[in-house]
Amino acid sequence: MAKTVLRIILAIFYFAAGIAHLRSPAGFITITPDWVPFPEFVVLMTGIAEIAGAVGLFIPRFRKAAGVGLALYAVCVWPANFNHALNDIMIGGVDLGWSYHGPRLAFQPVLIWLALWVGEVIDWPFRKRH
Repeated sequence: MAKTVLRIILAIFYFAAGIAHLRSPAGFITITPDWVPFPEFVVLMTGIAEIAGAVGLFIPRFRKAAGVGLALYAVCVWPANFNHALNDIMIGGVDLGWSYHGPRLAFQPVLIWLALWVGEVIDWPFRKRH
């Protein structure tokens, strides 16, 4: 039951984030590190990836692939989160500060694990003992 609820929450989160990437890409482009080529295209593709992953979590046939994809996505966008924090990049004139960035950066491994768990790729730490 908890896994299903968290799968729904994660899917809603990623779906909303994907829509935000597509509708308002400027902020995401702003935090993209300089070494990333074609940032506009990358932000577009990350939005599509988030939406596809969110939908895939609800389709049993694609659930594992969606879980792996969303976990890899979270790893790949982590540099943008570090760039945002370490370079104190303001978005829309707003400086979020370390009260946002600290927890955001620390929570990324949890998002990675959660995508794998709700995607039924792993069962750690909840495996049943035989």
